[in-house]
Amino acid sequence: MSRLSSYLQDPVLKGMYDMVRSAGAVRPISLDLTAKCNLRCTGCYYYAEGMDSVDHSQDDEAFDAMIASEKARGTNFVTIVGGEPALRPDRLRKIHENFKMNVATNGLIRIPCEGLEAMPMGVAIWGSRETDARLRGQPGKDLFTQALENYRGDPRAFFYYTVAPGHAHEIEAVVEEIVDNGNKLLFNYYSDVSELGGELGYRQGFDEVRREVNRMIDRYPDMMYTTRYLNEVTTTGLLAGEPWGYEVCTNLSIDNEINAERKTNGKPLNPHFRAINADFKTTRRCCTGSTRDCASCFDTWEHFSWIMINMRKHLASEDEFTNWLTTMFAFYVVNRLVEPEEGHELLARAQAAQAELKPKLLIA
Repeated sequence: MSRLSSYLQDPVLKGMYDMVRSAGAVRPISLDLTAKCNLRCTGCYYYAEGMDSVDHSQDDEAFDAMIASEKARGTNFVTIVGGEPALRPDRLRKIHENFKMNVATNGLIRIPCEGLEAMPMGVAIWGSRETDARLRGQPGKDLFTQALENYRGDPRAFFYYTVAPGHAHEIEAVVEEIVDNGNKLLFNYYSDVSELGGELGYRQGFDEVRREVNRMIDRYPDMMYTTRYLNEVTTTGLLAGEPWGYEVCTNLSIDNEINAERKTNGKPLNPHFRAINADFKTTRRCCTGSTRDCASCFDTWEHFSWIMINMRKHLASEDEFTNWLTTMFAFYVVNRLVEPEEGHELLARAQAAQAELKPKLLIA
């Protein structure tokens, strides 16, 4: 019996593995649906790097041509960013008709259900009401409550909770409100692209945040898309002893000349990915930046990909394979690439089992 076959004797691992295999490989792109937004969040990489300076197209013919081109290229999954995608529900519907997808939204404009009933969306939240309003550039306003009300009990919506290093003490109360609102969560980690420093500065590390996120995963295994392993890899910047950075990032625009040397360094790379700008023609270095220092990137989606594409580094033990597969499966579940109800149930079982065992590989 091969090592992999022995691991798959576990029925939960076998169930997750079979569902991922059945769903097939992901051939993704990210797409700026628009360069317009109704907010200017302090932690938003999009405006910090001036990505809105690209001429954003109002030409539906250019948009339709991009869809046709990506379908012909074999793209089957689109991460919609921006700008604020809720400003263009017409374009969301076109993408939804042609691809599996995920949408990042600030939650202040409710995205309608009609024609978008099965579309997963991550509703951004930045902390407590005070922290959330401050980092969104709207001090004194209760934007958190508005987002909660817009997506209360909406099965499409999970909250994409970005935590700053000095704000671990807010996590429990924020999570409780979101869970009570009937929504699941995926954690993200504040990169301080505006270089405000202090309690927001990433250089102080995420040790306290990591411990608190793990505690929430253990407490609400049926409500979390973040796995303990994803939490560890993203907050420590280490995968099987290898440090995070541009040289190992897997989500780089494959057609952009800026990445020519990276494509030849021997490290795994997604051979399909493109980060398409709002002109629907050009691409940038990666989804979350053009010139930023990759040491400041704690983006969950980028680290999901880093883990997923490195299966071979996780075959030495059942614990390591479990960490890899559970994280891989969480990506497929949150993005509805597998049957949602069955996927959620299986992921909750895997999360609960890991909480009970707490594999020795993981940091507390």
